[in-house]
Amino acid sequence: MRIIVSTVSCLALSLCCLTASAQKEHAAKGAPMTDQKFIDMAAQTDMLEAHLGQMAADHAESQDVKDYASMLVSDHTADYQQLTALAAKGGLTIPTSIDAAHNKMITPFENLKGAAFDSRYAHEMVAGHTEAIGVYTKESTGAQNEDLKAYAAATLPTLQKHLDHAKDLSKKPSTK
Repeated sequence: MRIIVSTVSCLALSLCCLTASAQKEHAAKGAPMTDQKFIDMAAQTDMLEAHLGQMAADHAESQDVKDYASMLVSDHTADYQQLTALAAKGGLTIPTSIDAAHNKMITPFENLKGAAFDSRYAHEMVAGHTEAIGVYTKESTGAQNEDLKAYAAATLPTLQKHLDHAKDLSKKPSTK
């Protein structure tokens, strides 16, 4: 279970990083990404966010941040499982570990504790979820695979919930 949660955490963080670069690249082109690239981005993001969420359990000061992180671990773990099934059904591959680019996103958090962790975490979750919403919105109409279109559309409300909550956290002073 810890491996799955760690994998999902890594995907979530990966989503933040990969999503940003993938979104910028594809936003500039105005075209949706390939289905495989979308699966890769979403899976990396799920693993990254789950990993960061697990880190928050030990590094965060605020109970609100810890609760938010726990929600992300749960949601992104479930999302990764859904992506795995969609990838298999569509003949696509899904990453099973965090790539080097997403591991670089984790590194800055390793030495943060308390309020410093809380602040950086909330800021990164706002940025990552903002970018993810852009990518998922595009894929909800532009994916080649109809199941991926439906998945992207169905995931948007959860991503918006995560973004709204992260914005709320970023406005709060860190409290225990």
